[in-house]
Amino acid sequence: MSVNETSDMNRDPITGTPGSHPLGTGVGATGGALAGAAIGSLFGPIGLMIGGAVGAIGGGAAGHAVAERVDPTGESEYWRTEYKTRTYYQSTYNFDTDYAPAFAYGSEARTHYVGRQWDQSLENDLRMGWDKVKSKSRLTWDEAKGAVQDAWQRDDRTYRTYEATDRYYADRFASMDHDARYDYESDYRPAYRYGTYARSAYAGRTWDSSLESDLARGWDKAKGTSRMSWEEAKASVKEAWNTLERALPGDADNDGL
Repeated sequence: MSVNETSDMNRDPITGTPGSHPLGTGVGATGGALAGAAIGSLFGPIGLMIGGAVGAIGGGAAGHAVAERVDPTGESEYWRTEYKTRTYYQSTYNFDTDYAPAFAYGSEARTHYVGRQWDQSLENDLRMGWDKVKSKSRLTWDEAKGAVQDAWQRDDRTYRTYEATDRYYADRFASMDHDARYDYESDYRPAYRYGTYARSAYAGRTWDSSLESDLARGWDKAKGTSRMSWEEAKASVKEAWNTLERALPGDADNDGL
């Protein structure tokens, strides 16, 4: 089962539209984020198109490195608008009482079961836990399973893509031309992630002065721990954009890269 990528559930760092950046969530809950994650430390979720390029840019990701967690408020708002389009949706059930706990369970499970794939073994584990976390949801496990898997897979694409790009740039950083005043983890990584996010969020656009202006306006909101100005970060953001461009079929932005 794949996830509909027609809209993005995390708050856009440029426009500020719903949802948000990754913090934390409790199993079976749709709110209650844990404070402290830096804005810009993780964008998401990543679309199917970008997720398919993970192997090309990073050798595949095992799913272990990213510690940030998707914000439950943003997740909840996304699924609130999408759940009725899913094949598992039943009109006898509503979002807040019935489906929201299932989406939250899938998102939490992807964080808890790091490194596992969605398979029969994992499904059996989640089945056994559903009655403990479902709260007031009237869904049986068979009715909830589609929503749980939907949320799991959407988060999984995001984490794996950022893990792969983090690893790719970290491995290359020492040999790259970079400003010695700044380090990879705090300063450059947010820029590479911003470029990765931008290529997913603005898949239909080309890298031009208009896009640069939009990204420049969003950098101060998105930079998180980075001490770099937009002019200092821009080359790294563009490099991440173009790295994904090369990993994808064709040359969507027609820049020859």
